[in-house]
Amino acid sequence: MHFIYPSFLFALLTLAIPVIIHLFNFRKFQKVNFSNVQFLKEIQEQQSSRRNLKERLILASRLLALFFLILAFARPYLPGQNYTGAGRQNVVSVFVDNSYSMETLNREGSLLDDAKQKAKEIASAYNINDRFQLLTQDFEGKHQRLLSRDEFDDAVDQVKISAQSRNLQQIISRQQNLLLTQPGSIKSIYVISDLQKNMAGKPLKGDSSVAINLIQLKAAALSNVAVDSVWLLSAVHRLGENEKLVVRLHNYSTQKADKIPLKVIINGAQKALGSYSIPAGAVQNDTLAFMGLQAGWQQGKVELQDNPVTFDNQFYFSFNVSNQMPVLLIDGGIPNTYLKAVFASDPFFSAQRVPDGNVDYTGLNSMPIVIISDVKAISAGLAQQLKTYVVKGGTLMVFPAADADLANYHSFLQPMGTSWPEKLVSESIKVSAINKQSPVFKNVFESFPENPDLPVVKKYYQLSPSSSAQDNLMKLTGGQIFWAGYTSGRGKVYVASVPLNEDFSNLPRHALFVPVMFRIALLSGHDLPLFYTLGQDETLEIPPVQLTEKQLLKLVKGDQSTIPDVRQQEGSTILYLSDQLRESGIYTLKKQDSTLAMLAFNDNRTESDMSYLNKGELTKLMPKSTALLTGTNASLKGIVAETNFGTQLWKLCIILALIFLAAEILLIRYFKPAKQSIKQPV
Repeated sequence: MHFIYPSFLFALLTLAIPVIIHLFNFRKFQKVNFSNVQFLKEIQEQQSSRRNLKERLILASRLLALFFLILAFARPYLPGQNYTGAGRQNVVSVFVDNSYSMETLNREGSLLDDAKQKAKEIASAYNINDRFQLLTQDFEGKHQRLLSRDEFDDAVDQVKISAQSRNLQQIISRQQNLLLTQPGSIKSIYVISDLQKNMAGKPLKGDSSVAINLIQLKAAALSNVAVDSVWLLSAVHRLGENEKLVVRLHNYSTQKADKIPLKVIINGAQKALGSYSIPAGAVQNDTLAFMGLQAGWQQGKVELQDNPVTFDNQFYFSFNVSNQMPVLLIDGGIPNTYLKAVFASDPFFSAQRVPDGNVDYTGLNSMPIVIISDVKAISAGLAQQLKTYVVKGGTLMVFPAADADLANYHSFLQPMGTSWPEKLVSESIKVSAINKQSPVFKNVFESFPENPDLPVVKKYYQLSPSSSAQDNLMKLTGGQIFWAGYTSGRGKVYVASVPLNEDFSNLPRHALFVPVMFRIALLSGHDLPLFYTLGQDETLEIPPVQLTEKQLLKLVKGDQSTIPDVRQQEGSTILYLSDQLRESGIYTLKKQDSTLAMLAFNDNRTESDMSYLNKGELTKLMPKSTALLTGTNASLKGIVAETNFGTQLWKLCIILALIFLAAEILLIRYFKPAKQSIKQPV
């Protein structure tokens, strides 16, 4: 048996006081003379023995009552499984899961309300001088400090539902970071959550000096259908043209979802409507078409009706409808008439032509596509800038010059992982095939003739083999590459084996040339992403924005305004949001009073899967010392106290003290020595 406050045992010295009182009887007796005391003496001896028994019983009752009262103040207990020592301060970290899944109802109300109540029960099981940390999914800075019990209870009352979702390793590591800064204390971790399967990962690593306890809240099984993602089929969005939006729906339940209504809303107006049935556990992509868009930023929302889980029924996205698309044409000093004619035929394209020596490097990232033609040698500076441009998502198209410096093209194209012109081949040959599965040609032809009219080549540059993935647009009869695309970083590079010169081929005048050029240009649009995810996309890269010392960028949604940390880098501006955004929706990126972009943010869809870890899965996942607690059959406060402090005996001591006090009262009041009558002689 151990004591929480062993210093109270010094009070056992007070047990001498009742003994002293009973040893010294300070009552004064009155002397009475009798003529014959023979019979009186016999009666007195008999009464004295009875009186001595009563006094000893009263003494024992008083001693035992006082003894157990002193023990109660010393707080005796039998050590529990997590017992590490008495008299040391406890430092306790309690994680309250406030993710969207905690809105689910159980018999106690919402899971979040139940979790908050259990957090308070845990705190009440500890001593008044112990310290507590409250942690939630938000990982806020204010939660990285220790609180008193009253402060902890107040902080728990302020916890609200959050869009964040962390895994168990992140949570426990965050808790340990604070606890390990408190040397000499007894450290304990409590995780109160529904423990969804999305919180699992690799087997967890924990410090052996910290006791880990899991409290899993049970929720009723719910069906749920969510909008997982959306994307537009067109890379560039033109005024008034038809748009196709692909919506990915996920049925997370074990039952089929029938006729789920879904609608697409653009700028507050409904643009498309559908109803879908999704098999149990299936992911289904559906396409909705709409048109009639005006120029400017479009605020989109996909909305479905699915109860009772509603937090994932809306999905936000945004995109920009352009009046024109800029195209940068770089040549060796003489404009290419074929390229000029191609892009002059459609007013949507705004072609800007510059010689290779006058390229504005700072403006490259604002160009969706850059086309190089008739440049004999690419300067080292331009080559480096174009490589950076492609890696960041730009599209580069290269037509070598008729007198190209092959060594220069080798050093220019090889770092981007593409083929390069190796040697000039002078032979008449024909393009043998086009790749209809290429994104450039996919869904372009309604019907394709058996013997199509393909470009004829008089001479060409043989392109080197490439180890990177390539998209062969066209091939020559011998299998040589005629025109191919390559992925480099986030961008694309298209390399042709012929210059735009009729001495090499009839490609510049061929019927395929204009649609291929338009198709590549339209696929090259690299607008901002349709959406971002709260908690994941905390760093945003946008086109370069020039700011003065007094100018600020801010994200505005209704009355909410957030100022991100801004960093300028080569060719772009980086916005660091950290965890400042808490609410999904569409935010306006503003520079002073001007609107730069519309950015859509959605909640993390990992919370949509309403499946939970069972005991066996938790056993494999958690360290062996982890305890899985439950408060269903008994008070969680009592379970925590017994687990950490052992079996508390102070209540038993109080009961025993009261019993012996009652015994003393009964002895004094009802236990009296028997009286005997004395007969006087006649």
